Amino acid sequence: MTVVLSGFADEISADLDEQLAVLAAESIAHLELRSVWSTNVVDLDDLQLARFRRRIEDSGVQVSAIGSPIGKTDIGVPIERELDRLRRVADVAGQLGTRLVRVFSFFIPEGRDPQLYRAQVIDRMCACAEIAAERGLILTHENEKKIYGDRPERCADIIASVGSPALRATFDAANFVQCGVRPHSDAYELLRPYLVYAQIKDALMATGEVVPAGQGDGEVRETLAALRDSGFRGYLSLEPHLAMAGRFGGFSGPEAFRLACRALTDLLADLSIQWE
Repeated sequence: MTVVLSGFADEISADLDEQLAVLAAESIAHLELRSVWSTNVVDLDDLQLARFRRRIEDSGVQVSAIGSPIGKTDIGVPIERELDRLRRVADVAGQLGTRLVRVFSFFIPEGRDPQLYRAQVIDRMCACAEIAAERGLILTHENEKKIYGDRPERCADIIASVGSPALRATFDAANFVQCGVRPHSDAYELLRPYLVYAQIKDALMATGEVVPAGQGDGEVRETLAALRDSGFRGYLSLEPHLAMAGRFGGFSGPEAFRLACRALTDLLADLSIQWE
């Protein structure tokens, strides 16, 4: 098994040159684009996008996925706005040579039964998947806290109910821990048929604190071993959140990002998993 390492480079710095320098120092040749120059990917204009593309091409770095914010909005926000944003993300993905776009399944009002919103979520995710299929994209649903698909059974239900190869899953162990879920024990088998990549961060069950891979309760070692044994070939995308973890993103800084990278590569070496 060989995996490809990537990462949310905006966790390193808002500055692209600093992002690329740290990635190069860790021998990582891919990044997941969420934001750059403090501008979210959906808000990058054409000049910024062209500048970004030239710079990464000059550095030999490729984009593994677009870390979009699509679906990370309240369920009551009109869906037309999200679909327009998805079309823009599709344009960006096409220009940057990736088919993978991370998405979410909408924040549910606190204290309400998520099942009350199931039909509405499925309809919305179907609409997103239809656009993705038209544009040759694969949407990867992330199990974010407090969205409809924050637990493994609802994540799997969304993807199975939409029934489109344009909607698959990513796997975030730390987010599961923060929802009281044991990621490998409770989620892996349900989601493995849909997994196209994994986001790498860990967390402590007692406090929710985010920690480097293998240092929390996220069962990262067990999940990596299972991926190895299943013949997984795909991206592992570092999203350390070691300095700040918020509802709409996180930050680590250069040194903490490198610490997170070393924690992951140590695990991979210990499990005899090759990476590039």
